[in-house]
Amino acid sequence: MPQNDNAAASELLELENRYWRALKENDVKTAVELTDFPCLVSGPQGLSQVTKEQYEKMMGESPYTIERFKLSDAKVRQLTPDTAVIAYKVEQDLVLDGSPMKLEVCDCSTWVRREGKWRCAQHAEAIAGDPFGRDKQSSAA
Repeated sequence: MPQNDNAAASELLELENRYWRALKENDVKTAVELTDFPCLVSGPQGLSQVTKEQYEKMMGESPYTIERFKLSDAKVRQLTPDTAVIAYKVEQDLVLDGSPMKLEVCDCSTWVRREGKWRCAQHAEAIAGDPFGRDKQSSAA
């Protein structure tokens, strides 16, 4: 029996928070347990299909650390009893190459339930701002 929207929303939001905590704490084991491989990932860095081995290597070589994160405005849609999508905003304070920075991004994940456990099969992120990137262009054209 499918969960109601409120139960699915609550469960998936907690899973996203758990995933973010794993990233913040560099908890590779938990992040891997929450991922369905190969996982599709898209964002400003491009597109990739990541294997478990690639994911573990990426986490070990990350050029940034997350100091703080806050998820908000989550929207959840359960498509089937074993497939759901969640979209949300996330504020991040991080240190990149030794320099502190703040990011606001909009993320979307597709979760699938396999053997009774939810796992992230797809994740997309977009840096918040002008949809045409005008806020990131140099004024010297």
